Amino acid sequence: MNAHSGRRPPGRAAPAADAAGHTAADDVLAEAWLSELGAQQRYSGHTLAAYRRDLQALQRCFPDQALDTLGEAQIRQALGRLHASGLQPRSLARALAAWRGYYEWRAPAAGLTRNPAHGVRAPRIPHSLPKALSVDQAQALLDRRQLPPAETPVERRDMAMFEILYSGGLRLSELIGLDWQPVRTPGHASHSWIQADEGEAVVRGKGGKTRIVPLGRQALGALRAWLEVRAELLNPRSDEDARAALFLGERGQRIGPRVVQLRLQALAQRVGLPLHVHPHSLRHSFASHLLQSAQDLRAVQELLGHANISTTQIYTRLDFQHLAASYDQAHPRAQRKSKD
Repeated sequence: MNAHSGRRPPGRAAPAADAAGHTAADDVLAEAWLSELGAQQRYSGHTLAAYRRDLQALQRCFPDQALDTLGEAQIRQALGRLHASGLQPRSLARALAAWRGYYEWRAPAAGLTRNPAHGVRAPRIPHSLPKALSVDQAQALLDRRQLPPAETPVERRDMAMFEILYSGGLRLSELIGLDWQPVRTPGHASHSWIQADEGEAVVRGKGGKTRIVPLGRQALGALRAWLEVRAELLNPRSDEDARAALFLGERGQRIGPRVVQLRLQALAQRVGLPLHVHPHSLRHSFASHLLQSAQDLRAVQELLGHANISTTQIYTRLDFQHLAASYDQAHPRAQRKSKD
């Protein structure tokens, strides 16, 4: 069966399940979908591995059936089984998102009239506030005043990455997917890139949606300093994707998410921040600090690339915390206890 056609001739039986309880065709199709997510949408290896486990969990719920034969009732049943096994709401929501994405990709080729996961609602996830840095902490991290200036190619790359994360509110996957300019060759077609002269980045985010993200003066300065030495990290083994990539690892390939995480945490420790700083912390900080200054929720939604404003509204709670803290410090009768 062709991985993209998937239409079974009338009267032909579904593929037999193998010893693991999965159909061989389902495994091939799942890998084709995951490969497409990785190659075209730059999903991280961690996300792809989680989605693979989610599809395998769905297969285990119905070991005698091909995925193409499942309907909405069975998707609900599978979600219920995973819940009964102890899976938490966040993991259940991710599993449902994986199934929905797979069927969205698969339905046209398989001749399915609808996505069986489309009408199934994910369990409610308790919203915890994102970990955002204070303005002073963000400045301390990026100014690195007590450290020598960033001079080596790796140091310049790091500062450009962190400034762009904070200046543009990018997701980690969006950052590493950036190209240094739009490239279209037989081996590579850019979907996200920097437009330094315009002071912005063209970013394709979740769901394949493209947005324009403005970059501030500090980010553009760090970016230009990095571009001056970027070629020093290229080598003869760098492939076409690496030659287009904005950020490179020390082996001359497009930088990986784990490297960004480790380098950011190392910088946080060097400047003395008493907390764990993840790349997503800078995205949260961008949103929180922008709301504190501009109070424009719709603008922040657009800049973050959120499809639904309810996702952005969590930052209003962060902003309220900031205002409440200011109130407690400034109001003459705040938090006063009775002497009775």
